Amino acid sequence: MAQSGYGRIVLFDEFAGPEIPVANGVAYGVTAGGCAYYLGPFTVRGDLGETDTGIVSLLKSGGWIRISGNDENAKGVWIGSEVVFSPTLNGPLAVEARVELQALTTRSIFIGFMGTLADDVAEPVTSTGSTHTLVAAALCGFVLDSQLTDAADWHMVYNGGTTTGETVSTAVDADEDAVAAASQVLRVEIDSNGTARWYIDGKLKQTTVNAVNPATLQAGGIGCWGTTTTAADIDADYLAVEANRDWTV
Repeated sequence: MAQSGYGRIVLFDEFAGPEIPVANGVAYGVTAGGCAYYLGPFTVRGDLGETDTGIVSLLKSGGWIRISGNDENAKGVWIGSEVVFSPTLNGPLAVEARVELQALTTRSIFIGFMGTLADDVAEPVTSTGSTHTLVAAALCGFVLDSQLTDAADWHMVYNGGTTTGETVSTAVDADEDAVAAASQVLRVEIDSNGTARWYIDGKLKQTTVNAVNPATLQAGGIGCWGTTTTAADIDADYLAVEANRDWTV
């Protein structure tokens, strides 16, 4: 197959441009029950019929957005790619984001890859106490969930590969707490053979061989869901989803 210099796919947004949508998807023709709209190169999905769910721009140096989840348990919003990246054909894959939390309570955050993406997007992982329930058959990323015993810490979860997905939270604890109003850079990489790596602020925190099935298509991005009757959110300075082009098709 012919190739060119455009071999690397990079979906990237600084969130400093004019394309930032309003607080929720209603103004973009979205009806209750969930749908999708676009923000730069990314899709935005979730319970977008709610006025507290969506994405707003922040008046902050360099351009930031606030990804606002929902005030209902397990309802929220996702910003990211479509389910189009195969580790085997497009690897290595990467998701990187610089993020900041206003608070660490009443929210569930996922940053990374997952293989299922409906309009009313569901949490790929649910967590309580010291247990992760791996809902999505294919996933690889960071979880921060206020329902965990270690509620302020990032956890490094995975599912779908020949290495069984770990459900005990202490076994995949990054020992790196999120701190309210302090930014962190989170990065997840998946090699073409399914091996995954997790980085926080440039430090390698975990490497797992065969973490995912390398033949399964993945979507990369950020998700935020509520846990109670208080709306959840996470702020992002930038989001990048990276892959190699598949020259075999």
